[in-house]
Amino acid sequence: MDLHFEELLNKVTDFIKSEARTETIVGEPFELGEFKCVPVIKVGMGFGSGGGEGVEGKAKKGEGAGAGAGIGIQPIGFLVTKGDEISFLEAGKTHGLAAAFEKVPDLIEKIVSERNKKDEEVVA
Repeated sequence: MDLHFEELLNKVTDFIKSEARTETIVGEPFELGEFKCVPVIKVGMGFGSGGGEGVEGKAKKGEGAGAGAGIGIQPIGFLVTKGDEISFLEAGKTHGLAAAFEKVPDLIEKIVSERNKKDEEVVA
């Protein structure tokens, strides 16, 4: 059996390149009412490879090689915009996406409050 270790490594490397794209880390934007949201994602990768050969007695020879890669994807938060305001809503480590969506009402209240303050300053 003829092993092509470099070819195997190239395939694993190509896989990692195809998965570690900007679109993987910064997700597709979506709208939530008046807010435009962009998910931000943490991507972790691992890679390993190895090979070897051996001889048993005079006639038996063996060889082998292997490679592998793994990817973990976790949402860390959202960039949220409304008008000229931009905020980052962090997704809690223990609550994931649910924590980010729980903060949306607070963000709305904060933006409205800041806007009211600006309007009051203009009037005064």
